[in-house]
Amino acid sequence: MAGIVIIGAGHGGTQLAVSLREEGYEGPVTVISADPDHPYHKPPLSKSFMKTPDAALQPLRAPQVFADQDIDLRLGVRVETVDRANKRLTLSDGTSCSYDKLVLATGTEARKLTVPGGDLRGVFTLRTAEDARALRAALPEATQVVVIGGGFIGLEAAAMLAGRGLSVSVVELAPRLLGRAASAGIAFEVETILTGMGVQVRTGTELCDIVGGQGQVTGVRIADETLPADLVIVGIGALPVDDLARAAGLEIDNGIAVNAVLQSSDPEIYALGDCASFPDPESGERRRLESVQNATDQARALAKTLAGRVTPYAAVPWFWSDIGAMKLQIAGLLQGAENSIESRTPEGRLKSVYHLKAGRLVAVETINSAGEHMLARQMLAAGFTPEADLMRGGDPRQLKAAFVAAQS
Repeated sequence: MAGIVIIGAGHGGTQLAVSLREEGYEGPVTVISADPDHPYHKPPLSKSFMKTPDAALQPLRAPQVFADQDIDLRLGVRVETVDRANKRLTLSDGTSCSYDKLVLATGTEARKLTVPGGDLRGVFTLRTAEDARALRAALPEATQVVVIGGGFIGLEAAAMLAGRGLSVSVVELAPRLLGRAASAGIAFEVETILTGMGVQVRTGTELCDIVGGQGQVTGVRIADETLPADLVIVGIGALPVDDLARAAGLEIDNGIAVNAVLQSSDPEIYALGDCASFPDPESGERRRLESVQNATDQARALAKTLAGRVTPYAAVPWFWSDIGAMKLQIAGLLQGAENSIESRTPEGRLKSVYHLKAGRLVAVETINSAGEHMLARQMLAAGFTPEADLMRGGDPRQLKAAFVAAQS
């Protein structure tokens, strides 16, 4: 029996391996990862990992867990090819590996700059531990940083670096920050926090090229000026790592296309996490989500399916980001929302945004309001929409009372 082979040891791949044992699967479980590091949490890479020069990676599971659960973890080994006909993988170490079921949990890779100068020393992306170590090693000599891209990773890094006393600028092509991830109101609050920390935010700004001398970056040229920089962080999005799936002839649609139970166009191969596009259980539209929680929730559902209890993935997606003193949490999906209701603090600061479609609650964004976020996830899972006045008030106690009453 070849068992289940998982390619990728990120949040999704690691969770799947552990969940398979929790669901009672007794066959062989093999996890193959090109990353040489023991499986680690990725969100801290842009925050706490940078703050202390000798900070260690935060393990997803202790090494002993893999031994105790009889999970064969192979690190620093790349899968070269997938032979679907013979259900066999060839590996970069010259060996091969058979499978009964194969799971692709290959994640994403950083989108590369296409302008001149992207290969200069001092230009970094931030997706892996290797990226984070290289960036951290360069920080002691840096004084002026330019972050290219106004997404979560870049803004988290910008806040962290500004907190260390560096001069930081953010350059974003779109008219506002977080254009694909958050509402305009939330983006305004994020920009307010960043500018309060001394970060120079430039939106609606075209990047021309990155300039340097003797192979080292010295600045970032935008439409009307050159911003001085001895360090540049590129955070312009990510692409699904689907090259193995493409080469194997699997269906691709903004990532590896899977069905409701995360099965690819080959019934013996599954995919989950950032690399997979799946039918949204609410709308039926195909989506690909880059989220730790999406990956782990999909892993838990797939473990049930592979252990013999077919379980479609239907969890409410949620996301979070720590930007300076702001903890932003999002439950549900904003795409397709038709109108929104804002809730504010007594001081008039934005606290939460409730998004509706056809009068039904579809997503909730919260700022430093963890209890409200947790309640939002419960309401979305139950299909409950509070009265508009309750959403506008944003009082978790009143919202919970209405929710509980509706469920009784």
